[in-house]
Amino acid sequence: MSDDDQPLILAVDNGTQSIRALLFDARGELAGRHKIEIEPWFSDAPGRAEQDPELYWNEVGRACRALWEDGHDPARVAAVAVTTQRGTQICLDADGRPLRPAILWTDRRRVDIDRLPKMPLRWRVLSALGGRARALKHLRENAECNWLAANEPETWKKTAAFVGVSGFLNLRLTGKLVDSVGSQVGYLPFNYRGRCWAGPGNWRWPALSLRREQLPELVNPGDPLGELTQSAAGHLGLNAGLPVIAAGADKACDLVGAGISDRNYGCISFGTRSTISVHSARYFEARPPMPAFPAARHGYFMVESAVPRGFWMVRWFKEQFGLEERQRAEATGVTAESLLDELVDEVAPGSLGLMLQPYWGHDVDSGPEAKGAIIGFGDVHTRAHLYRALLEGISYALREGAERIERRSSRRLQVLRVCGGGARSETVMQLTADIFNCPVERPHTVETSGLGAAVLAAYALGWYPSVRVATREMTRVGHRVEPDEINHVIYEKLYRRVYRRLYKRLKPLYRDIRDITGYPD
Repeated sequence: MSDDDQPLILAVDNGTQSIRALLFDARGELAGRHKIEIEPWFSDAPGRAEQDPELYWNEVGRACRALWEDGHDPARVAAVAVTTQRGTQICLDADGRPLRPAILWTDRRRVDIDRLPKMPLRWRVLSALGGRARALKHLRENAECNWLAANEPETWKKTAAFVGVSGFLNLRLTGKLVDSVGSQVGYLPFNYRGRCWAGPGNWRWPALSLRREQLPELVNPGDPLGELTQSAAGHLGLNAGLPVIAAGADKACDLVGAGISDRNYGCISFGTRSTISVHSARYFEARPPMPAFPAARHGYFMVESAVPRGFWMVRWFKEQFGLEERQRAEATGVTAESLLDELVDEVAPGSLGLMLQPYWGHDVDSGPEAKGAIIGFGDVHTRAHLYRALLEGISYALREGAERIERRSSRRLQVLRVCGGGARSETVMQLTADIFNCPVERPHTVETSGLGAAVLAAYALGWYPSVRVATREMTRVGHRVEPDEINHVIYEKLYRRVYRRLYKRLKPLYRDIRDITGYPD
């Protein structure tokens, strides 16, 4: 069989800022790619973030059809797998139609607990005795379903299904309310230790406004979800009846696509939500109450620490300060991000003392009052210094999270694999290696979440006897960067003596800002 006849796997990657249709062969080589940029969200109030779910479905179809228009043969597709952003929630009616815009994972609305039904006394007592009082309060305040029940009761009464983006797309693909275990991340009645919906006697049910029948049936990663329906096949430009395989959330698939198996390897995803994560056969939490999430590798957990607005900040900088790079990029056909790297190269490590704390979005590491901070400005600083400080701030925050994972798991991360849009940048890789003082490796493709989904589909199709073997055969290192010792010495001092002290020193001021201005609420 010639290369042009080899079967392919279609991986759909529905991220926050883009939707990608990806074709992978049995060796994990990217045979086709079409990317569509989308507006991440719209907002009608500070801290709100929503999006039309139909936009996701329409753009998934458009991205797939564009592959066939580019000359790829849809008849070669042997299976479909979906990986998506996490924590975005969608209300569907009995016919599977969205009742309102999706509430995104970046949304910061909170529930006034006094507007919710009071939990039975026995649950409050048991939660307090079990040391879960903090987790219970956090869950009730942050759960989107609780906010909807309290603020949009008519919509909530009509909600027959409450799903993430993956559940929504899988329903559209198969006609079945079904989703992967590896995609369940959010304020849901999910048993993270058991990797299943919580049992009827679990404390999460009385804390939430959900009913079990509103939630999808769960399938383990690498198992079939169903088959492509006639209508979905027409939308994607494929044949009906193709198997749709359970994959996992984008960050979970990143770990598989980056080939993370050794306990001394960590994975950094430079995405909208930037994370550092590890695989673990043992359940542990990097920082309670944030749980360890189900991995896309069945039987494992994914433990992570995150910078919620991570590389979203690159987009923010590009829009606010990068007009020159955007114009040059349009004229020359290169990316604006690659031109922004030239700014970084103009500035020495440490950005002449300009320090940035990347709390542009709420994180478990900070309180609800937290805001971003930039300190150390002088008349010598330019936008180049600001951009480098932004990248350094993200890496400092990720290193802080990595150290927490190391302490909790008694492991030492000796090599980092990087993925996501930022991994394309040699400058970002070198800066990361210097701050962490360890080698940084880029997989042979930066489309690691899509590749992770393809690995699981390859196993499901019987191309490989196990996910471990499929991972070994379909992933490999494409490029490696070693840390610069001189640069690391500078970063070590700034990290220990300045960055690590910032939040504690600024926290009272953040509270004053919130009290005076009401933002963030």
